[in-house]
Amino acid sequence: MSTTSTPPVTIEAPPHGAADDILTPQALAFLAGLHDRFDARRRELLAARAVRQERLDAGELPGFLPETASVRNGDWAVDPIPFADLQDRRVEITGPVDRKMMINALNSGARTFMADFEDSNSPSWANCLDGQQNLQDAHRGTIRLETEKKAYELGPDPATLLVRPRGWHLPEKHVLVDGQPISGALFDFGLYAFHNLAQRVEAGSGLYLYLPKLESHLEARLWNEVFDHAEEALGVPTGSIRATVLIETILAAFEMDEILFELRTHSAGLNAGRWDYIFSVIKKFRNDSGRVLPDRAQIGMTVPFMRAYTELLVQTCHKRSAFAMGGMAAFIPNRRDPVVTERALAKVRADKGREAADGCDGTWVAHPDLVPVVLEIFDGVLGNRPNQMHKQRPEVEVGAEDLLDTSIEDGKITEDGIRENVDVGIRYLSSWITGNGAAAIHNLMEDAATAEISRSQLWQWVRTGASTDDGQPITAERVRAVADDVVAELADEWGEHFATARVDEARTVFEQVALADDFIEFLTLPAYELID
Repeated sequence: MSTTSTPPVTIEAPPHGAADDILTPQALAFLAGLHDRFDARRRELLAARAVRQERLDAGELPGFLPETASVRNGDWAVDPIPFADLQDRRVEITGPVDRKMMINALNSGARTFMADFEDSNSPSWANCLDGQQNLQDAHRGTIRLETEKKAYELGPDPATLLVRPRGWHLPEKHVLVDGQPISGALFDFGLYAFHNLAQRVEAGSGLYLYLPKLESHLEARLWNEVFDHAEEALGVPTGSIRATVLIETILAAFEMDEILFELRTHSAGLNAGRWDYIFSVIKKFRNDSGRVLPDRAQIGMTVPFMRAYTELLVQTCHKRSAFAMGGMAAFIPNRRDPVVTERALAKVRADKGREAADGCDGTWVAHPDLVPVVLEIFDGVLGNRPNQMHKQRPEVEVGAEDLLDTSIEDGKITEDGIRENVDVGIRYLSSWITGNGAAAIHNLMEDAATAEISRSQLWQWVRTGASTDDGQPITAERVRAVADDVVAELADEWGEHFATARVDEARTVFEQVALADDFIEFLTLPAYELID
């Protein structure tokens, strides 16, 4: 199918059922306008990331920016949120834009649901277009799915819908403007806003977003400019779009005040995106042998650098009258194994109890069965209040050295840690390139963020000459030998499914991003070339 409009847009993808309704000439013109106005700046900011990484590789450490001290020290707050349906966010559930998953999440009892085009979505052309159709149907109350076993439809009190577009770094290869791929972020946001923003305003609501992977307040400034443009172009008041920023990079942790300030007319707060944050710490200090992290299972929320960042997030948000949202509980209850489930639920309760006590206004879960468990915890702290803005945390004092304290008591790298990373990485990539970006693996909901931890740890361990606790060096050959074992185990475990799971391609990509001489910024970049 090839479609053009003015400004010139070309669709290089096979026909798809939702295309005619989603990719109207007017919608394509809106996308082209976003690209023409904002893509050059987006590319400049991505280039700035690479320059910053060169400085980090040379030994520079991040810190609070001296040039923005007046923002951090200033007396200001984000604009109040006027929308009733975004006042109480005590439990948020997340998942991809798959129709069945969306209906179940909207009916889960969570206060809000984040529909995800990013880490838990494999961005095939079909998934992206169907996702846009599903969002429209959800907002209009018509989303429904009929299967042989069951009919899925919205209940009487669905969760408030939020949407996470892709990050600034990812392209949408199927849509070209002047011959260049449009940004995946602008594509996802643009179509969602074009088809739903005015409708949401007419309903007395707004358009609610989560913004991923930001590394600086300048990247937040670009998003704010996009929002201003969209609101003006679509004829709605400023502030109709509200965005929560995921603080999931170590660099953004030093600019939380500045990010809120840039988005203050559109802000809905910050979220502690814990898994990507761990990945970011590994990635940014990947060549620093003094900052090598142990097995990922040992990197919990109470280790120094994670504790510092979450406490600073709550303090910063509440100082600025913004929501402070806790991180993801990725556990998936196993109804066939109550012992395993109860053991894991005890960890979830401890984690979410700590977030609630810290002052978080809500938190994330990955499975509907966790909603009542976590809701009980936050109900016990919040009561009838919608948030904990009153909890200002003046006692928290977090300096640069605290955010950079990657020491972990008794931390070690083990053979099991290597095997877990290889196993999760290959399994996840197999799922991703066959169309599913949210993969249930060993009772955890794995997405791109957790797979990134797996492969970046291996890259760092090999590159820095690390050894396991038995004194054996971690080499590329050792990792490949483990991959041989994992693939053989998958062949036995999956049976007939193995033939269609594209495991060889998944392993190739995994070894590319885990063992290549040059660190590839995101595993989704080479993997994206393998999907339609």
